[in-house]
Amino acid sequence: MDGKRRYSPEGIVASVLFIVLIGMVLVQVFGRTPLFRGPVWTEEAARWLWVWMAFIAIAEVERQDGQLRMAFLADMLPQGARRVLYTVIDLVYLGIMGHLCWIGWKTVRRTWNNVSVTLPTTDALLYASAFVASFLIVYRIVRRLFGRRDLSTQKEPTL
Repeated sequence: MDGKRRYSPEGIVASVLFIVLIGMVLVQVFGRTPLFRGPVWTEEAARWLWVWMAFIAIAEVERQDGQLRMAFLADMLPQGARRVLYTVIDLVYLGIMGHLCWIGWKTVRRTWNNVSVTLPTTDALLYASAFVASFLIVYRIVRRLFGRRDLSTQKEPTL
């Protein structure tokens, strides 16, 4: 596993959210049959669960360094040049994700007083998913940047 834990908080949370999402969708499906009348709030809750699950799952993909990348040109470079290239890419990525984290925080603050349509909570809870995920991604990028020692230990990109 390249020194990485098999299970991470991000992966566990995304998996639990996926299981809850399946249950919520089943309630919606059976609520449209003559068996029983489904609660109206389940449709919005399912959307919110899906958004949280997707964003947290993106953070898990970042933890695993499982992004799709086209590395055939980078593979032609000497190891030192590859290390510099990947470091520059990570620094740009860190800047973008840091900015998205800031936007997510501002959005949470801006929507704090907005009330959800059917759920008894604020809309800020939905927008917090982007903030939390981008914060986790920033954390993983920083760990990768400070942990980058030898490219031979990095996982080979797969297509």
